[in-house]
Amino acid sequence: MALPDDFVWGVATAAYQIEGAVTEDGRGESIWDRFSHTPGKVAGGDTGDIACDSYHRWRDDVRLLAELGVDAYRFSVAWPRVFPTGYGYQSAAGLDYYESLVDALLEAGIRPFITLYHWDLPQALQDRGGWENRDTPFYFADYADRVASRLGDRCRDWITLNEPWVAAHQGHESGLHAPGVRSLGAALQAAHHLLLAHGLALPRLRDVSPQSRIGITLNLSPVHAASDRATDQDAATRADGYYNRWYLEPLFQGIYPADLWEAYADSEADPAKGGRALAFAAGSEPPLGLCPYMEESDLELIAAEFDFLGVNYYFRTIVAAGDKHRVLGFRRWPVPEGDSPMPQTAMGWEVYPAGMSELLQRLHRDYGPIPLYVTENGAAFEDVPDDAGLVDDSQRISYLREHLESLTEARASGADVRGYFVWSLLDNFEWALGYSKRFGLVRVDYGPLHRIPKASYAWYQRCITSKGAEMDR
Repeated sequence: MALPDDFVWGVATAAYQIEGAVTEDGRGESIWDRFSHTPGKVAGGDTGDIACDSYHRWRDDVRLLAELGVDAYRFSVAWPRVFPTGYGYQSAAGLDYYESLVDALLEAGIRPFITLYHWDLPQALQDRGGWENRDTPFYFADYADRVASRLGDRCRDWITLNEPWVAAHQGHESGLHAPGVRSLGAALQAAHHLLLAHGLALPRLRDVSPQSRIGITLNLSPVHAASDRATDQDAATRADGYYNRWYLEPLFQGIYPADLWEAYADSEADPAKGGRALAFAAGSEPPLGLCPYMEESDLELIAAEFDFLGVNYYFRTIVAAGDKHRVLGFRRWPVPEGDSPMPQTAMGWEVYPAGMSELLQRLHRDYGPIPLYVTENGAAFEDVPDDAGLVDDSQRISYLREHLESLTEARASGADVRGYFVWSLLDNFEWALGYSKRFGLVRVDYGPLHRIPKASYAWYQRCITSKGAEMDR
């Protein structure tokens, strides 16, 4: 099972989930600050105000990374820590913080993978329409330029966006995430502007850091039909468009999926689009139905060549025909409980390692060849410490081992998979679920905020040292 010497072993985190210090050193308010402080939005009334306090304890976290032996650390920059209102005035202290972190990582021999957007839009931009406003992608490109101008002489690996599907649909369709909008039309417009932001940032990043490798991270899921019935098979095709192809085809082919575009165009316009009208150019006609407004050059910008695709994989999606999704006519099929041959995580997600290989091979076959990095893979379990506070998380070890084995199968089949990042280094703020779910290789005791490596930390350490040859130990 050994992987080559140049395979990148890493772990990942996100700014709002670990940093805390949300009002320090000039940081502006983000949509997650506002959302988490809105009663009823986050489990337990939890917020990211303190999180893991990594803004103050980052040296401890770098030591954990160094002891773990990772090749790379994927972390995100908080946009409101750099531009408190999203544009204009810059916070010198914010960039100082990330510069200190980068320098410490490099001194420890750890390669920074910087994500520029992991969902923490400045609230001041949300007040102007957020991702529904066509101005926001241009502000993002300015922000990306500024961060790369400061760090691009040392950092060579950049991810523009993390999981635009989640930012668009959970943030603007279901409202389960910030900013809490509930409108399919708004979600589709936000999705287009997120992809446009990626396209606008690419040339800016290359200009200021010509040696950089630039990618985007998508959360992708193999979609399986619940039965062999034609109606369920057709529903699975539409669901694949909704979850996967709506992002892959613009990025790789410069088009939106024709089947979904037709379905959205034929749907009645959504009266709850919020600030979507801010996208319309002067004198232009509104788009048909729920389709996003775009300008002529948008898809060309979105489809500009990039250097790698980040893949976040957690589970497959099983669907059947139905009316749960009123426009596309599919519904999620529940994962069997109890006697299911596939276990589940504490999130209720089916553990399906084969989906990793299936997904990576599909990306190589249908959209490649392109370098692939698994930028997130991991699981939450009910980690129970013993009397000494230690966690023997054997379920997590099995989960990671099985998914790494699936990754090696994809490589053996020709997929150009160059790295793997465990989610996550630390237990942290799990968005709308607050602190109720733990994904970390390191336990965080909320309150004192002690960091205690779990058994999975030691297992991953051996795995890295042996380049995967000792996965079974």
